[in-house]
Amino acid sequence: MKVVAIVGSIRKESYNLQLAKHIQSHYADQFEVEILDLKPLPMYNQDEELNPSQEVVDFKAKIKAADAVLWVTPEYNSTIPGVLGNAIDWISRVDKVMHGKPSIIMGASMGALGTVKAQMHLRDILFASGLNSPLLPMNEVYVGAAHTKFNEQGQLVDESTVKFIDSVIVNFQEWMKNFN
Repeated sequence: MKVVAIVGSIRKESYNLQLAKHIQSHYADQFEVEILDLKPLPMYNQDEELNPSQEVVDFKAKIKAADAVLWVTPEYNSTIPGVLGNAIDWISRVDKVMHGKPSIIMGASMGALGTVKAQMHLRDILFASGLNSPLLPMNEVYVGAAHTKFNEQGQLVDESTVKFIDSVIVNFQEWMKNFN
């Protein structure tokens, strides 16, 4: 199974990037994860959507070729970051590469609630007609107090969090069997 991860933070030391890298390495024997870079994407402009930059074309092609999308989002001002909204704007228009593509959402933050509000907003967005992405139900991954769960090398070291994510990944793989 091929999964692309879209991380809503472009910060080098992002806990959400570290979480995506954990999924990428920890489950490498079960499925392939490619972490997509949002930095090269230009700001969405409807005037350019029919003739987008090569960065947008490549980004959309990778999503289209994937079996599923892993969204890993921080929470900024109680919602998703602008960089993530920009990426969503590009993929929800014209060829709508997310239409019907399964998704799973995770997020990490230093706050106690993880990324609850951002994930709620992202779920609503993914159900929009330009995306129409089925979501893994009832397997929310909110990594709160992330600064205590990753070591200085960016590895997820909190055993209870690792075990919980293990169970969610099992559920995700079982759920994905319905799409193949």
